[in-house]
Amino acid sequence: DQFDNLDKHTQWGIDFLEKYAKFVKERIEIEQNYAKQLRNLVKKYCPKRSPKDEEPRFTSCIAFFNILNELNDYAGQREVVAEEMGHRVYGELMRYSHDLKTERKMHLQEGRKAQQYLDMCWKQMDNSKKKFERECREAEKAQQSYERLDNDTNATKADVEKAKQQLNLRTHMADENKNEYAAQLQNFNGEQHKHYYIVIPQIYKQLQEMDERRTIKLSECYKGFADSERKVIPIISKCLEGMILAAKSVDEHRDSQLVIDCFKSGFEPPGDFPFEDYSQNIYRTISDGTISTPKQEGMRIDSKTTVGKAKGKLWLFGKKPKPQSPPLTPTSLYTSSTPNGSQYPIFSIEPVHYCMSDIKTGKPRIPSFRSLKRGYFCLQGPALEDFSHLPPEQRRKKLQQRIDELNRELQKETDQKDALIKMKDVYEKNPQMGDPSSLQPKLTETMSNMDRLRMEIHKNEAWLSEVEGKVAARSDRRHSSDINHLVTQGRESPEGSYTDDANQEVRGPPQQHAHPNEFDDEFEDDDPLPAIGHCKAIYPFDGHNEGTLAMKEGEILYIIEEDKGDGWTRARRHNGEEGYVPTSYIDVTLEKNSKGA
Repeated sequence: DQFDNLDKHTQWGIDFLEKYAKFVKERIEIEQNYAKQLRNLVKKYCPKRSPKDEEPRFTSCIAFFNILNELNDYAGQREVVAEEMGHRVYGELMRYSHDLKTERKMHLQEGRKAQQYLDMCWKQMDNSKKKFERECREAEKAQQSYERLDNDTNATKADVEKAKQQLNLRTHMADENKNEYAAQLQNFNGEQHKHYYIVIPQIYKQLQEMDERRTIKLSECYKGFADSERKVIPIISKCLEGMILAAKSVDEHRDSQLVIDCFKSGFEPPGDFPFEDYSQNIYRTISDGTISTPKQEGMRIDSKTTVGKAKGKLWLFGKKPKPQSPPLTPTSLYTSSTPNGSQYPIFSIEPVHYCMSDIKTGKPRIPSFRSLKRGYFCLQGPALEDFSHLPPEQRRKKLQQRIDELNRELQKETDQKDALIKMKDVYEKNPQMGDPSSLQPKLTETMSNMDRLRMEIHKNEAWLSEVEGKVAARSDRRHSSDINHLVTQGRESPEGSYTDDANQEVRGPPQQHAHPNEFDDEFEDDDPLPAIGHCKAIYPFDGHNEGTLAMKEGEILYIIEEDKGDGWTRARRHNGEEGYVPTSYIDVTLEKNSKGA
């Protein structure tokens, strides 16, 4: 008899189910937003660089990048949790809620129909009861009327008969209504018993089973909600372990070594500053025309002239500072010592030497022009291609990396050529598969790319060999310099000269007349230099800049001055035209007999 209350209870159960489904939906949105924010965070702090960027890969940076990757995987697991909850919990709840509403509606309709049928039976029984009651009253009235007429002496026999017939009719109708009422009553009692003992209990049982299934479904969803989180815990643990391993992989010593390798230039450290004796004028007691001076004074002057050379070594990237002229005071002849202890005369600084010094400062020498030209090409031209603007060690690394990249590209082109050749053979054997001539343009293009890559590799290998040769020579010279530094101090002869490359120094053996040789060097451009070899141009060179010599591929030139470390070689044509050409653009052959000329 609690049909209405059960109706309310089942509706509350469905509302609670939908309320929990809404809770799961909001939890899914939280997980999705959390995962999205984590991915945005990772994307924000991930390094934004192209594959060609070569920044130092410090272990601390690598560890941070690994942590970002693990965090990105962690965000992915949060997305897995949201997807699993949406599929196993929320989606299942929404489908079950729809089915539950349909089933509840069907059971309630059956209950209402049973109740309506019972009400209809009760109405029929009640109508028959009322009709039977009415007929009984009419029969009683007919009987009272018959008895009154029968006792009345004045009544005629016809009136009495008529009253008797009316009594019999009412009695008969009362009996029929009685039977009908009894039948309707029996039927109603049966339907009522069936309603309360069979139909309604069956409907209520179905509603009870439906409500219990709803409760079980909620329990399963609660478990699925937790399982969605528990399934990803092992993977999340691995992500956290990866972060810990990344933290343990940080190596401070390796990072320091990377800094050293990154900024190592390969240049020699500057030499020691010699002692500059400013008291030499105090001890000058003889006239300008004196033939000899004390040895100590000569040694002081020699040390002072060495200062300019030592300072020149400090200029690593540009041209050397303009050499200072000696003081305009005549000094007498002085002597210098050789490594074996012997002494030799040095040409004295006479007034004519002052004139030569003025000429030297006024005349633009070729080595100075070489330095200027080299500085210009660091900004424009081949310097950017051969990395000559970089220190030797960094240049060597860049060239080696470029050679490796070119070799990889050449290998790809070679594989592509082999594949095209095989495909062409297949087409020739089976023309129905394709036209062999259609592959010829692609094959020609691939061969052209291979030739171009080989030329690039050869050119870069020539530059690399040049750099490695300089590094080896610099190492040998550093070793020799250390030995000489231990033997004696300040024994550098005036013949020690420096090229424009501040790292290369050419020292000649002591001559009996050093200053006259230096005097001749000042006018080395007056007479044509002898050829010390020849070269063949591997690549064409425009030679637009002043002092350079244009050349065509395959052209033969004379070598009159070797590369002194700046990447340029002085060459001469057959018609006498001279200029500088890039060393990496030519194939040099030196004559053994004329190399020292």
